[in-house]
Amino acid sequence: MGSISPIGNRDTVAEGLQSFSTENQAWLVLLMESPSNDDILLDGIHLFLDRASEAPFLNSMKLEKSGEWLGANAPARLQIRLSEAARSSQHPAYAAFRSGLSKSGGLERAFPKSPV
Repeated sequence: MGSISPIGNRDTVAEGLQSFSTENQAWLVLLMESPSNDDILLDGIHLFLDRASEAPFLNSMKLEKSGEWLGANAPARLQIRLSEAARSSQHPAYAAFRSGLSKSGGLERAFPKSPV
């Protein structure tokens, strides 16, 4: 049995989130299907957020949209890790991403509140 090679790296994930075209969205969904790619995806998200926090212009609408899209499309196994990534800094770039994640409701869908 051979090991499955990843279909990207952290730079391609960060670039995919930056351009956010429909082709990149489809590729990111494909990347999220395999648990073996989770670390690459999260490293790419951290790189994307780090680049946004260092940029001379903060595009908070784009960061919020990215967070909302990821929260809505990521499988349940990634929801807590996405939330941790969004809370890893107090910079406004991370806050905008965190806001989008909250709007998506992905964490609540993955882990619904107990009826008790």
